[in-house]
This record gives sequence, structure tokens and C-alpha cells, in this order.
Amino acid sequence: MSTPPPTTPRPSVIQLAIKEKAALYAAYIPLFTEGGIFIPTTRDYRLGDDVYVLLSLPDDPQRYPVAGKVAWVTPPKAAGNRTQGVGIRFPADEKSRLLKLKIEEVLGAHLASERPTQTI
Repeated sequence: MSTPPPTTPRPSVIQLAIKEKAALYAAYIPLFTEGGIFIPTTRDYRLGDDVYVLLSLPDDPQRYPVAGKVAWVTPPKAAGNRTQGVGIRFPADEKSRLLKLKIEEVLGAHLASERPTQTI
């Protein structure tokens, strides 16, 4: 009897609908070259895990699919009352570049704000 080939776990799919600019500002990660997004979740993720995100932006009916990777994890009961969740880094591809531009266009002047975010 032959053993089946090892399967790589399929990336989990997360739907994230961001309804307001303030929420988008708090979740967006401009520090990543390709852009990224913070996703509040109680699920257990590890750095480098593949995550498939269906992202909805404020006032935009379109959903943007992103095949990202977990770039950081905020554990439960993190210091400073930070929200538990994961930071997803967008892949270095054209779709992600356009999504990053779209997010930065939506945020506009908010990007220069000193307001705290859920990110680093």
C-alpha cells in the first residue's frame, strides 16, 4: 500500500468588510512595501501561514481577493489593549499594487495622521 502524498493545508479564507475610513485607517499596514491589512481574529495563526482574504472597502461594492501571508500575530490579551488578530502582507503582484493604491486613495490625508492604529 502506498501512502498518499503529503498535502499542504489549504489557506484559510477570511472575509473582511471594512465599512468606514477610520476602520480602514486602523487596519491598513503601509509599512509593508506591498501593503497589508490587520484582521481581527481569535483563530490561531503562525507567521508565514497563507491566508486568502476577500476584502471589501468603504463605499465600494467590489470585493478584492488577496492571497497574503501572516506577517505578524497579535496574541490574546496583548499589551496596550491591542486587538487580537493577524497582520497580512499582500503579495508582490500587480493586483496587490493596485489594491494598495486604491486603499491609499480612499484614505488620502488620513495616512499622514498621528492617530494610533491596530498595527505597528
